[in-house]
Amino acid sequence: MSLDKIYKTDVLVVGGGAGGTTAAIQAARRGCETILVSEFSWLGGMLTSAGVCAPDGNELNSFQTGMWGDFIRELQKRQSGGLNNSWVSFFSYQPQVGAEIFADWVKKLPNLQWITYRTPLEVLRQGDRVVGVNFADCTIYAQIILDGTELGDVLALGEVPYRWGWELQSEWGEPSAPSSFNSLTETYPIQAPTWVVIMEDFGEVLAPEIPPAPNYDPALFVGAWENYGKEKFLNYGRLPQNWFMINWPVCGNDYGQGTSRLLESKARNEFYQECFWHSQNFARYIQTSFGRRYGLAQGAFPSVSPAFALHPYFREGRRLQGVTTICEQDLLPLSNGSVAPLMKDTVAIGNYANDHHYPGIKFLLQPKSLLWGGRWTGTPFTIPYSSLIPKSIDGLLVCEKNISVSHIANGATRLQPVVMGIGQAAGMAAALCCELNCQPRDLPVKTLQMALLTDKHSPTAVIPLFNLPINHPDWLKWQIDILNHPETYPPSGNILTSGGGYPLVEFPSFSGLSIDEHNQLNHDCWIGIFNRIGKQDYEFTITNCPELSFLTWKIVTLESSVNQQLQVLNRNCKICIRGCLNSSGSWILAKHIEII
Repeated sequence: MSLDKIYKTDVLVVGGGAGGTTAAIQAARRGCETILVSEFSWLGGMLTSAGVCAPDGNELNSFQTGMWGDFIRELQKRQSGGLNNSWVSFFSYQPQVGAEIFADWVKKLPNLQWITYRTPLEVLRQGDRVVGVNFADCTIYAQIILDGTELGDVLALGEVPYRWGWELQSEWGEPSAPSSFNSLTETYPIQAPTWVVIMEDFGEVLAPEIPPAPNYDPALFVGAWENYGKEKFLNYGRLPQNWFMINWPVCGNDYGQGTSRLLESKARNEFYQECFWHSQNFARYIQTSFGRRYGLAQGAFPSVSPAFALHPYFREGRRLQGVTTICEQDLLPLSNGSVAPLMKDTVAIGNYANDHHYPGIKFLLQPKSLLWGGRWTGTPFTIPYSSLIPKSIDGLLVCEKNISVSHIANGATRLQPVVMGIGQAAGMAAALCCELNCQPRDLPVKTLQMALLTDKHSPTAVIPLFNLPINHPDWLKWQIDILNHPETYPPSGNILTSGGGYPLVEFPSFSGLSIDEHNQLNHDCWIGIFNRIGKQDYEFTITNCPELSFLTWKIVTLESSVNQQLQVLNRNCKICIRGCLNSSGSWILAKHIEII
């Protein structure tokens, strides 16, 4: 790139995180000339460069739509050793594999220009419209600009109204919000970031010693795995190749001291240094406690310290003051159901259970979880398009954790799959605004919703339905029908048959499937005895593998059909489960069940 060059484009995305990258790809796939500017050489943010390679949320098969679903399927193809490694996530992988996926998607688009190692220095406005961004060696003008930065830097530079920190209960009546500001809100104005570090099991080889940082204090980490044990602690974020993602909230490497420094460019580096040292010290503490079998992973990230993520994992930053603000009540399940109220201008879905990270403090929130598939999962909710649009500024959309959301609700909307959905919606909206020559606030939301549902590359759900995966022949019909008649959205989140029941569950017999059908399932076959312990609590004893027959495994599933099957199976019946064993979680992830 030449010095002080001026570029003009349809869509400019500032920030190469999970949302920004997805937005840029979507805008370019729609046909717009798009420029994506990233701070690092890796795209994907939380999912890659921040090291959170065991993502949470939208794990159910029916919620794996759009580019999030594509990302999971690509990981399954590319990751040696598979994704079923940890107990915090069903999808754990080496971060460079995720980064390669995003880079490959970008490289396939000739109308998408990717510029690395740049951060925004100035946002250009004409009245109440954002028109361009200055970087160190260039200026880029665009019809629509998207803020995909981790901390909402474009909002600040463009003097776009935003929120930072807590809101009181009097603001929106959120049940989990504090009634007054207190020591917690003062000490931790936002959720604590974490500088993820990857550790490795070196086996019989002595790992290099991890040096302590200048401020090493082992007392900070005492009790980190007290209620878990060493093995379960490490397996929380177990990755392929004997790696471990260290992103641990209990006396671990969350760091929240002086987070308001993140608002100031010079003080931000001071916070970064402290956050990095805190994670280094935690890794040192782990090694001194567990022995030199465990050390820093080699080659996890393209950096001087290759075991450490390229930047902190930010759970929260600046949040837009938008046309609509998502509050806690918008995420909580209906009193008579398992889903949140449906936003009529929904453009993305999520289901994370909501949690907040404040070191040393257990912050209680209103529950939004349910038992499903043999385990706890979050109740689903929707993201409204109007939360991506500034209240009074044109030419701009947000596409990261910086949407218009309360501090409390951010604990559920900040998760990686949700942010990818937000990014895909923002990228599609930007492209449609260019096509229709309109501002984001004037874009008909039904046009956007239909474009997302019918996208030829990555169609994405805008309504969460437990029992209607995207490959179901009626998936699109039901998405459109409920959009047109939102009052028909079932509180259960399940589509019922005309007779009022769930779709019929059929159990194929083990002998009734042909060899070809068995092979097409492409999963290990485990034969054994099923038992129901309680509601959504299932156990399985394997009989076709003697070395595993003395163990009892929990049965969990992400498939709606298997979830229904498990609820009606008779105790002590003999079944074949096609799926994957996970020794970290002591479960078998069932993809298919047959009665023998």
